Amino acid sequence: MKSFATRLLRWYGANGRKDLPWQREVNPYRVWVSEIMLQQTQVQTVIPYYERFMCSFPDLASLADANIDAVLQHWSGLGYYARARNLHRAAEQIRDQHGGVFPLQFDAVLALPGIGRSTAGAILALALGQRHAILDGNVKRVLARHAAIAGWPGDRQVADALWAHAIDLTPAKRVAAYTQAIMDLGATVCTRSAPLCKHCPVAADCVARLGNSVENFPGRKARRGKPLKQTIMVMAVSNNSVYLERRPPVGIWGGLWSLPEVQNVDDWCRQFLHAEPAATEEQLVLRHSFSHYDLDIRPVLVRLAAHSSTVADSPDATWHALDDEPPGGIAAPVQRLLNTLKMNRHVTNR
Repeated sequence: MKSFATRLLRWYGANGRKDLPWQREVNPYRVWVSEIMLQQTQVQTVIPYYERFMCSFPDLASLADANIDAVLQHWSGLGYYARARNLHRAAEQIRDQHGGVFPLQFDAVLALPGIGRSTAGAILALALGQRHAILDGNVKRVLARHAAIAGWPGDRQVADALWAHAIDLTPAKRVAAYTQAIMDLGATVCTRSAPLCKHCPVAADCVARLGNSVENFPGRKARRGKPLKQTIMVMAVSNNSVYLERRPPVGIWGGLWSLPEVQNVDDWCRQFLHAEPAATEEQLVLRHSFSHYDLDIRPVLVRLAAHSSTVADSPDATWHALDDEPPGGIAAPVQRLLNTLKMNRHVTNR
């Protein structure tokens, strides 16, 4: 039987994905951006975001010199916004510490914000053909099944076993093609549910398939019920504008523009807008799911009398005209609330 890599590369030649946007004009910067966007996000979702991002930030210098609001605006709706913040921080670090040239040594890449062992290996393998193993979600699934490595990959011993298998299988030549091939195999054939084992090039010695236990690999983390949290968001409107504020730089939706989260609507209006609400109206609760908890957002529409608020725009707060482009990145559930507000035109003259 030919080696794992040989069979996988032959399959890739006939079936692999070779015309993804980041596979054109390959360089470390383009591959890096794609790898960050693809973390916990499917290819088809990423493609339009990647193409828009590259139009605005075609090279490392343009990203490093960009305003973080512009970067987050291009990320709006993609989720996991810490990725965008780390991408921007890393670009600044490369500009300031590496002369604006993406580092080509593994340890230097690994030291950049937002880049772990697998991502560093993928960038250098895909862009430069350097021999580094990778272990993203798709690859973990392929290798866990191929070698019947039991247990949840988040456990240290299981992860160590998967890394050892990944390193052992990675060839010395054609590393870029192999790296893309094993990711493609996991994404299109060795899928989480209903894997297409009949079409798998390495099925002949897949221990899980031979043992008729593919569905048992990889192991899953013990399930726990997700907690439910609740918050109130104020939609303060006046003269076709809504009041937005920038969230703190760390935490959920860090650095994004948002409707204010409050505990008491009337108290907030007096303290932050220096105004009494002319009318308030509770809207339908919007539930948003994060990986570790669910969040029920209770929107409260606050109509302000014309010219009642004396609060002016600042770097971290603004009266956003609903027909204008947003001032920066906005989380998906907040954008949904703004869209509803815009459609219903619950606005008064300011």
